[in-house]
Amino acid sequence: MRILVTGGGGFLGSHLVERLLGDGHEVVAARRRDYDLTSLDDTRRLFDDADAELVFHLAAEVGGIGANRANPGRYWYANLMMGAHVLEQARRHETRKLVIAGTICAYPKHAPVPFREDDLWNGYPEETNAPYGVAKKAILVGAQAYREQYGTNAIFLLPVNLYGPRDNFDLETSHVIPALIRKMVEAGERGDGEIALWGDGSPTREFLYVDDCVEGLVLAARHYDGADPVNLGTGEEIAISDLAELVREATGYGGAIAWDTSKPGGQPRRRLDTSRAEALFGFRARVSLREGIARTVDWFRTEGR
Repeated sequence: MRILVTGGGGFLGSHLVERLLGDGHEVVAARRRDYDLTSLDDTRRLFDDADAELVFHLAAEVGGIGANRANPGRYWYANLMMGAHVLEQARRHETRKLVIAGTICAYPKHAPVPFREDDLWNGYPEETNAPYGVAKKAILVGAQAYREQYGTNAIFLLPVNLYGPRDNFDLETSHVIPALIRKMVEAGERGDGEIALWGDGSPTREFLYVDDCVEGLVLAARHYDGADPVNLGTGEEIAISDLAELVREATGYGGAIAWDTSKPGGQPRRRLDTSRAEALFGFRARVSLREGIARTVDWFRTEGR
C-alpha cells in the first residue's frame, strides 16, 4: 500500500515510518521543511505528490507545560489549520482512510479518572494546554462532520503522553520524561548535588512507549472504521515524584531533587480507560514504564546528544 505520514520526520512519525517500511509498504514521510501544512496550497501539493491510499496525520506543534504557556496562540492556530487542511485534502483526493492523532490534552481538567472517551466534552481542558487541546478536539468534530456529509473514512485516536528513543530532549520544549532524563544525566556528569523540577510532584500521568503507540496506530488503521474517538494508553498512572525516582534509578543520578512549587504542575491526574481500543481493534500496551525508561536512557546516552 502507498501510505502518507504527515510529521514523518518527527518523534512518533519516524517510528511509524520504520514500522510501515518494515511491513513492506511504500511510504511518503512528509516533513515540515518540504510541506507547511498550515498552508492550504502546500497541503494540496503534498496530497498530489503522495497519491496515497492511507494517510496518518501525526504532524503537530506541541511541547511540555513551558512550551504551551509560551505559545498558546501558535499551538491553537497551527494544529487547527493543519488538521483542517489535511481533512479537506483527504476529502478532495478521495483518500481511502485517514488516521488522525489527537491528544489527551483535549480532556476536561477535572474529568473523572480514568478518562473515558464519552467524557471528552464534559468540561474545559487544563488551562496551560487548553489551546492545543481545543484545536485538536475541533479536528475530531471535523472528522465526524466529514464522515457524515462526505463519507470520509477518518478515525481519531487519543494517544496518552509518549516517550522513547528519538524523543525531544530540548529542555525548553520537551515533555516530562525526556526532560527528567536529560536533567539527571547531565547533572550527574557535572557532579551537581541537586536538580530543580516544576511543581510539587503530586500530579499523576500515564505514559505510552512509542513502539506501543505505533502498534496501536497500525491496528486501528487495519481494523477500525468508526466515528468515535479511541484512547491509546496503558491504563496505568504514576505520580511525577515517583516517575522522577524511576528516572533517577535508570540514570544513576545520586543528587537531591528540589520541587519548585512556584511553577505549575499541570492537570492534577491523567489516566485513560483503554478498554475501547482493546475491544475494537485488540490493542494492549506491552512495554512497562521501567523498561521503556531504561531503553530511552540508553538511547540518550549513546545517540541523543
